[in-house]
Amino acid sequence: MLPRFLLSAEEFSNVARVSVSRTERLLNLLIALLNTKYGLPRAELRAKVYHDTSGNDVAFGRMFERDKNDLRQFGFTVETLTDHGWSEDDPATTRYRIGKESNRLPDMQLSPGEWAVLHLASQLWERAALGSAAAHALRKLQASGTLSDVELPVGVLPRIRPAGQAFDDVVAAMHARHPVSFPYLAGTTGREEQRTVEPWGLGSRFGQWYLTGFDRARQAPRHFRLSRFTGAVTVLEKETYLPPADFNIREELDRLPELPLWTAVVDVRKGRLLGLRRRATLAAGDAAVTPDGGDERLLVEFRDAEVLAEELASYGPDAVARGPEELVTAVRHRLRNAAGFNEARMPAYRFADSPRGRSARKRTSEDQLKRMLQLVPFLVHNQGLHIKDVAARFGITPDELESDLRILICSGLPEGYPDDLLDIHWEEGHVYITQDLDLTRPVRFTVDEACALLTGLETLNGLPGLAEGGALESVTLKLMAAAGEQGLQAASLSGPEVGPEDSAVLDTVREAIQGSLQLRMTYFSAQRDQVSDREVDPLRLYSLDNTWYFEAYCHSARGLRNFRLDRVQEIRPNGKPASTAVRTGEGFPAKLFTPNDDDTTVLVQFTRQGAGLADDYYAERVAPLPDGGLVAEIRFANTAWLPMFVAQHGGAARILEPAGLAAAARDWIEAALARYGG
Repeated sequence: MLPRFLLSAEEFSNVARVSVSRTERLLNLLIALLNTKYGLPRAELRAKVYHDTSGNDVAFGRMFERDKNDLRQFGFTVETLTDHGWSEDDPATTRYRIGKESNRLPDMQLSPGEWAVLHLASQLWERAALGSAAAHALRKLQASGTLSDVELPVGVLPRIRPAGQAFDDVVAAMHARHPVSFPYLAGTTGREEQRTVEPWGLGSRFGQWYLTGFDRARQAPRHFRLSRFTGAVTVLEKETYLPPADFNIREELDRLPELPLWTAVVDVRKGRLLGLRRRATLAAGDAAVTPDGGDERLLVEFRDAEVLAEELASYGPDAVARGPEELVTAVRHRLRNAAGFNEARMPAYRFADSPRGRSARKRTSEDQLKRMLQLVPFLVHNQGLHIKDVAARFGITPDELESDLRILICSGLPEGYPDDLLDIHWEEGHVYITQDLDLTRPVRFTVDEACALLTGLETLNGLPGLAEGGALESVTLKLMAAAGEQGLQAASLSGPEVGPEDSAVLDTVREAIQGSLQLRMTYFSAQRDQVSDREVDPLRLYSLDNTWYFEAYCHSARGLRNFRLDRVQEIRPNGKPASTAVRTGEGFPAKLFTPNDDDTTVLVQFTRQGAGLADDYYAERVAPLPDGGLVAEIRFANTAWLPMFVAQHGGAARILEPAGLAAAARDWIEAALARYGG
């Protein structure tokens, strides 16, 4: 059988006459500039790569500059060489080339333990843009060597949940060194103000994400909490700035004083909100008097009014904050925003024809070219892999991989012969490459890729059992050396502490997983507001920031469930082996919500700020909206708590259908507002 992708002379001639796509044009330009020792003049590139005979020098010049900038974004630096003429009759000429070594990722020899740590670091960024960057970086490392299966350690599956779209927007602006503008709820005045900031760093402290940068209006450095952003981030792409030399966001945030401890006065309906009562005390004496005889007055310690306000808003009419005033204002603000969003007009929307996978987004030509630049060295070092395995490694379908390969085999040296093209073929589904045109090594890390992996490695410090053997430290040093200048910008990003606050429960669960033991526990369910005793077969541990969960087969529910470690009141082995054959799902990370056939499908609208929640709740279909928000179709096993969900997110989410559930959310919020005076 002939190889799938060998072209005849006639076919090659036909291909050459077809107008090339933007992806193919960039790839051909890259190959031409990589495979010239002395450089190519613009006229030659225009004729042989662009096949441009329009005569419009201005339009071609703009296209060429855009393409050079695109190649720079992928990690290639286009060198400009000028030959000065000998006389006025001999004008200067300009040539262009790309140095082969300066743009390549250095070889890295990694042990199995170091590979495991890198996999953990790359998977930290669950759904942010840095998640894609980390995956690209890991594939570049895999492309330079032979594939090996990595076994991740039990109980060390952490994740980071960045602060929505604002996080992605600020990171992109910070790495491109563009100022940003955003509406901000000032903590000192309680007023919304427009801020214009030169972003220096972004990091997590006290359970919140902070932007540190130069506030242009105040002409001084300031800290901004992303949860106080009240609207979309605008990137000022026409402006640039220079951050301070040697700026380190982790060191900067370490100097922040811990927020002072305050006491909130909260009236709670009798017999309700067991979780809040666990950490509160009953008011005594005159302080216990409540306006409503059906309430009990609690004293709750807190450090962050916004965090407690989010929780109290979710409780609706079951709780009302009485003080301090900052907390009362914050709760009322969330409820009013939620009520206002509920009254907004129904948006016009349209779902895509096919169901949506998790974190799916429209693939662009940039995505395709970036993938193909990783694909060629990957195939060089992993000859003969089946096309399904290659596609799975790159997170695409076999059809999408075939589309990539068809572009690659039509790419090569300008006006070259078939032997000057990339030669890729497969036999019986196994892919081979025999002509690579010097694309055998992956391109160096971009700033996003270096930051994603290095920040991930830094975040892994403190996880139980991970520091043993020194793999974390050694792979960090190797990665810093390989990342070079791009790695230095990792100091502008700092993740949260992901180690568990109480390791006793985690150790008990992990030992039970390793020994296939059954556990008996007393567990508080926040959604049902009740405590129950359960027998479970634990399957795996994982975290979201510093909140840890374990997935288990629950014998009471007769199915897979996820339990928060900080809601476990008591846990111990019951002397029985794990008795179920159920195993964890294939995907990583584990899902917080396990879908069932009898789930209710709910239509939810999210604003731009809340759009990331569609990923958190595993939306099956989404319909983008013009303002950056979206409508999502989500399955819920228990819908009784959804009014709490709408109130909690304070105007970032609302229920559209079913109508009865939407009405219940409106009633819940209106009843809560009535307790605050309407």
